[in-house]
Amino acid sequence: MSEKKIPQGLLATDQPDLFFEDNAVGRLKKEIWDASDEQIDAVLADYGIPSPVEWAKPGAYIQTTIRHQVEANRCKNDVVFIPVGCTELHGQHTISAMDTLFVSAICEGVRRYTARRGAAVNLALPPLMYGAHPYHHLGMPGTVVVREHVVRELMIDVMLGLWNDGFRKQVIVNNHGHLWVLESAVQEFCKRFQLPGIFRVIDWHRGVREFFRTEDRGGKLSSNFVHADESETSLGLLLFPEMVDMDRAVDTEGKSYLPEGHFDKSVDPFGRPSRWSEGEGHFAIEIAATPEGVVGKARAGDARKAKRPMAAILRYLTLFQDQILDAFPAGKVPPVEEVTLRRAAEMEPFLREPLSEGWRPVYALPRIGQGTEP
Repeated sequence: MSEKKIPQGLLATDQPDLFFEDNAVGRLKKEIWDASDEQIDAVLADYGIPSPVEWAKPGAYIQTTIRHQVEANRCKNDVVFIPVGCTELHGQHTISAMDTLFVSAICEGVRRYTARRGAAVNLALPPLMYGAHPYHHLGMPGTVVVREHVVRELMIDVMLGLWNDGFRKQVIVNNHGHLWVLESAVQEFCKRFQLPGIFRVIDWHRGVREFFRTEDRGGKLSSNFVHADESETSLGLLLFPEMVDMDRAVDTEGKSYLPEGHFDKSVDPFGRPSRWSEGEGHFAIEIAATPEGVVGKARAGDARKAKRPMAAILRYLTLFQDQILDAFPAGKVPPVEEVTLRRAAEMEPFLREPLSEGWRPVYALPRIGQGTEP
């Protein structure tokens, strides 16, 4: 039998259909893929996972940190993570704040880790305890649907306020099925205000999709990630087991009218032509097909299954913020005239340290954008 041929620029794994790029991101993922269970436990311990969510802990978030300490830390690290979740039914066995708690725990882990190195990444309290939703979620009790334009405008206002406060490298870390709304918010923000900075939204599950693979593809799970299922129940059991009642967990299956192959699962494991969010009508809405609020095999949940994807996203987000700061140290932004249509001289007073001599708030900046706000 001939050996597997490795394409140039890629790193092989023990799975014939899985390669990682030979760059910092790919090497990080391969390291996590190859790590022993003991090594994964050590990574989680480095980040303090699991730990109680820190929304009210002094010093954990910008809003819960004494002001002079916020400013001192921003002089060392001006990257801000903005965790985004929702309120959504996740079955009788767990809680409707699941998405928000997941993403908060992840961001807090990275903050703890970077703080021990001497320059903590900044966290903004979750601006979306509720969220936008796809059409097929409508009507589910326990799921609170906020209109898309409201979510988009809220996120734009949050981004602008953080930029005005000197946080000009913003990473929206998403944990819910409204990614297209957050992508729209980032694009609209940039069109409307023309401000230099780093702006990104990441759907964290997709960012480490390889680690949600099923057993037949080298992973730890018996089923593909969908909703309130094996994957999410496993995450809950790892991060907040006291809020998961496995005696109430159930297994369900959605109802589709078309053959498999057109629309992908939640983390795009198959590279199908469309993401799950790119269509409606080809399957029954949730309240008709899976009123339990579970789509998949919640009974198969196990905290051990969540450890590797958790380790992967913690390490990846750390790498990303490190590389941002390598490219643009605290207080520096990408070249104004290369990333906006503004002039550097015009932006100079707005880019100073907030409230320093000569600083001007961004709200006084003349508008040149082509935004579509009402």
